[in-house]
Amino acid sequence: MISRREIIAALLAAASFVPARLTAQMPPKMLRVGLVGNFPRTAPHYAAFEKRMAELGYEEGKNFAFEFAQAKSLEDYQSAFAELAQRKVDIFVAVANEPALRAALAAAGTLPIVMLAISFDPFEKGYVASLARPGGNVTGYFVRQIELAAKRVELTREALPKAHTLGLWWDAASRDQAEAAAATARSLGFEPRLIEVTGQPPDYAEALGHMAEAPGEPVMIAESGVFLRDRAAILPLLLARRTPAIAAYRELVEAGALLSYGIDLVGLFRDAAGYVDRIAKGAKPADLPIEQPTHFDMAINLKTAASLGIALPPLLTARADEVIE
Repeated sequence: MISRREIIAALLAAASFVPARLTAQMPPKMLRVGLVGNFPRTAPHYAAFEKRMAELGYEEGKNFAFEFAQAKSLEDYQSAFAELAQRKVDIFVAVANEPALRAALAAAGTLPIVMLAISFDPFEKGYVASLARPGGNVTGYFVRQIELAAKRVELTREALPKAHTLGLWWDAASRDQAEAAAATARSLGFEPRLIEVTGQPPDYAEALGHMAEAPGEPVMIAESGVFLRDRAAILPLLLARRTPAIAAYRELVEAGALLSYGIDLVGLFRDAAGYVDRIAKGAKPADLPIEQPTHFDMAINLKTAASLGIALPPLLTARADEVIE
């Protein structure tokens, strides 16, 4: 005869077995990450983010969903992030400019945000308490673009020692870069010419017209997702006017700019996946220090130099991380 104790033990064993079997059949929790960018969904840096997420164990459609919305202008960020909020994302990624982070904060509520502050200072603007302990629900990366803008001016002087005028292209997200570059330009003997690129779509031909009285003098293109996105339209205009361009991204050098100095955007997006992973596993943004890139790439296009009749200093070329010949 089975005792009462044995019956209870058997029932308890059965009760523990059924949930385990059902749990094994349940799909893993879906992590939804929402990102708004001004590039099409197929851009290489977004692909790099997804690839790194896959390496960390997040498989699209199984336990990961990359919720994407495109913002073609700064004004689109607010509605784009609001749309992502309707998709019930778990983590927001705010890329590049201050309007993107501001819109993400408005839509996210208390949800965590991984920012890539490429064109603004999140501490100076008051979005985080400090870089070491940001507080709140925002963490990520900060690129000191103001200092990089000044460095690009120094490289321009080294590359073009006889240049007199330096055109400084900027848009609504990059004015502070142009102003910082202008200060450095004056100290190095340039006459800076600040040129705002306006219009929707941006009128690059009109912007170039501001350099009509300075043929052959260089133009420095501020870091801006719009300028990066539109590089295939910008560089032919500059080259047709025999205007050497200094840029923030290697991709513009590949399109015909003379020189660039700045971050590896694809690598930065891979790094952002690490923040997303740590937050998904329970880390609090308030406690995750904001990191800063420590290496910056210089790229030079010798084809462009030759076509413009520019003889670059050999020591400058030797320091380049990438040389297009």
